[in-house]
Amino acid sequence: MDKSEIIFGNEMSKKTIRKASKSKQKYVKKFGDDKDARYILSTSVNASIGESLGVRNINITSGMVSGQPDFDREKGIIVGNIRMGFGHYRIAMAIASAANAMGFTPYWMDLNSYKETTGGKVINAQNKLYSFGSRLSGKSRLFNHFVWEPMNYEGFRQISYNAADQKNAELMTSVFGDIPKELPFVATHVWPAQAAVHAGMKHVVNAIPDNWPMALHLSEGSIHTVQTHSAYLGYRILNGMNKDEILKAMPAGDIRYTGHYIDHELVSNIVTDCEARMKRAQDGQPLRFLLTIGGAGAQKEIFAAIISHLLPYVETKKAALYINVGDYKNVWEDLLKEIPHLKQHAVEHFNNWKETAAFAGAALCGEVEGVHGFWHENIFEAVYTSNLLMRSADVLVTKPSELAFYPIPKLFIRRVGGHEQWGAVHSAEIGDGTLECRDIPHTLQMIELFLEDGKLLGDMCINIVQNKEAGIYDGAYKVVELAMNKKNK
Repeated sequence: MDKSEIIFGNEMSKKTIRKASKSKQKYVKKFGDDKDARYILSTSVNASIGESLGVRNINITSGMVSGQPDFDREKGIIVGNIRMGFGHYRIAMAIASAANAMGFTPYWMDLNSYKETTGGKVINAQNKLYSFGSRLSGKSRLFNHFVWEPMNYEGFRQISYNAADQKNAELMTSVFGDIPKELPFVATHVWPAQAAVHAGMKHVVNAIPDNWPMALHLSEGSIHTVQTHSAYLGYRILNGMNKDEILKAMPAGDIRYTGHYIDHELVSNIVTDCEARMKRAQDGQPLRFLLTIGGAGAQKEIFAAIISHLLPYVETKKAALYINVGDYKNVWEDLLKEIPHLKQHAVEHFNNWKETAAFAGAALCGEVEGVHGFWHENIFEAVYTSNLLMRSADVLVTKPSELAFYPIPKLFIRRVGGHEQWGAVHSAEIGDGTLECRDIPHTLQMIELFLEDGKLLGDMCINIVQNKEAGIYDGAYKVVELAMNKKNK
């Protein structure tokens, strides 16, 4: 059955089917179709997170003869992903971390990294468009209001959008030729999930991000996992995915609620880290704010306002700052230009992974003052730096994307895309984050509350511990367990 024609029993219109086919052909015309190509695969230890998370990369080279990759067929699990911003990489790291902690071998398969393949070129082209839109939405209120918000909120929600994605995913299957079909495959973006199903992988789990049900994330043939109960209900009935029409529901066996996708290193240390936050507050140590600037470099002006507001508190040792600009050094350089006196307070931790890891480790028990900037050219290091710093930070300042689900007190700045607002709603309701602060004045007001009212931080820490006891942050373990059990049935 053509997965772009019938989706969970819901027939697509002829117009939608034609549009989906045209989308695929557009990319074939631009990038070719390598469905008959064969790629030799090999695996290697990931240089950045191989030692800590046990991750092995899946590498490919072009060739006409199948290779013999050294997959662990008993305990191996593939984490399929793409880089689109930092979010999908971070979720993939959480799944890999949980798999490693559970005694399995996580293999990292980034379809976006295979630049020579048709699929890699298609993903790269769409990623560039998304990054451009994300940056533009932060600069233009008109574009954000009339284009970006509606697209991210309702456009991607419609089931007709999924039809086009299913067709495009047919161009991403050639790299699966040497992958043992019985290996469990967990996708942290829908395109790898769709590609794996099209390629004949037998045990596919589609780990859905965010908290706003969208047809964009559907991959029929896989088991879908969600992080909240409300998302479960929304996906189960495909709520609003064809405007007001009632659609046939997703079968119960195709979806599971798991809880939040969080790294083992963070989940296992929740109690210790929350106790440390409360003790630092009692001892009058500087309140540590971790600012994570997303992969697209959006919302820079909000972060500049936050940093400017906090610098006087840094000078009086009431606050300390961690600023992670990921792999965008230009963002740090722009901040230095825009904010007077930032440079004189800042210590730069640039492109030295061992030094960054050592700083994060020492900060768990030691004192921290001033401003600490982090930039790493390597994407794994750029993303995982925030995870390392999270344990010793007191407040995470972030847009309400994938980080909305992490077990640390959070201050939410303005979203990028309407779908993200529901991450803040969920976090506020379970008590581990603020409401979404949709403008700079409200953001600065919330910062003042954190600085002046210790009860705000304390209550969030208490709630995080209670959420842990309820299993809310155990989603990554449950996803891995589901993938391995699916294989063993």
